[in-house]
Amino acid sequence: MTDVEAAITRAHHQEWARVVASLTKRFGDLDIAEEAAAEAFATAVERWPADGVPPNPGAWLTTTANRKAIDRIRRESKRDDKQKEAQMSYDDQPEPLGAIDDERLRLIFTCCHPALAMETRVALTLRMVGGLTVPEIARAFLVQETAMGQRITRAKAKIKAARIPYRVPAAEDLPGRVSGVLAVLFLVFNEGYLATGPDTDPVRHELTAEAIRLTRLIRALLPDDGEVAGLLALMLLTEARRTARVSGSGELIPLDEQDRGAWDTTLVAEGHHLVRERLATGLPPGRYQILAAVNAVHTSARDARDTDWSQIVALYDQLVRIDHSPIVALNRAIAVAELDGPEVALAVVDRLGDKLPAYHLYHATRAELLRRMGRSKESRAAYDEAITLAANTAEVAYLTRRRDQLAG
Repeated sequence: MTDVEAAITRAHHQEWARVVASLTKRFGDLDIAEEAAAEAFATAVERWPADGVPPNPGAWLTTTANRKAIDRIRRESKRDDKQKEAQMSYDDQPEPLGAIDDERLRLIFTCCHPALAMETRVALTLRMVGGLTVPEIARAFLVQETAMGQRITRAKAKIKAARIPYRVPAAEDLPGRVSGVLAVLFLVFNEGYLATGPDTDPVRHELTAEAIRLTRLIRALLPDDGEVAGLLALMLLTEARRTARVSGSGELIPLDEQDRGAWDTTLVAEGHHLVRERLATGLPPGRYQILAAVNAVHTSARDARDTDWSQIVALYDQLVRIDHSPIVALNRAIAVAELDGPEVALAVVDRLGDKLPAYHLYHATRAELLRRMGRSKESRAAYDEAITLAANTAEVAYLTRRRDQLAG
């Protein structure tokens, strides 16, 4: 990659959301903002190799995108003269960085508005904030390119028709809306961390990296929000183990069998720092902060045998009080098995059966507990159920091997 190509890639990562957000504010139209931003970057690809990288790439891209947007408005002549005149009266200087950052936050909240379906929020956020192309998003979620394009187009139309406001929510609404944004980013991360579909790699680094990049952006814009810091820490501590999670043969390697020397120590250190930083505030932790703390305990142990399971159970006890989901109860039971034995844990897990009948990790957990208790026939049946429901190729390979190792 040449220096100019690297500069364009860097500018795309750093400036795309700023340019789209600035144009959305100026023209009040996501379609115009998206198209003009894309045209500005295409122009950079054409001109920067010959003209050189401008001293302020963001300002150059914003100015170029503004001109592209005005050209489109003139061509389409969809607005009355007064509105056109107001929108076209701008100077070539970009807005102050702080204002653009604020608009970027507005853009994120618009894309993650609760009036939109979750799958639509994910697609729109990756396109408008992340700058991924429609084909890239379609490939990430195993959707036809035309269908993904239509999904994004319909989302933008709904935002316009429903008059979804382009603003940061009021103070009383902010925690709930931030939670909605984080749910979108966590969904993107999880699809990369444990990719579904038979034709995908079991771990999709491009998706985990994009989720982390966007969460860092939210962290920069909302530095005092504990749950934003918690989610970033959770992602970093999970991503740190990525290269140790799948074997050369494509099989999932469980946490207790991973080569801890292969973990990314820089990401672990950053994740631990964020967890300690939040603990130092003395404020009650939220869901993501507690999950990050659980991962901090795991990644603090040099050997799986050194894991402080009592601390992990205590953290899950905290989490259960604010998140009553059966998946949290299942994860707590896994930790309980390490403290009190598989029999105690199995009694808890079995009570969750009617709530998690189609969740593959419920059956995988039962299979492992039954295996440890010597109940091989029941364990095999539970493995069969988990294999049927699992969608990740590396998980299927691991569960199949574990089942086949059972006697009889």
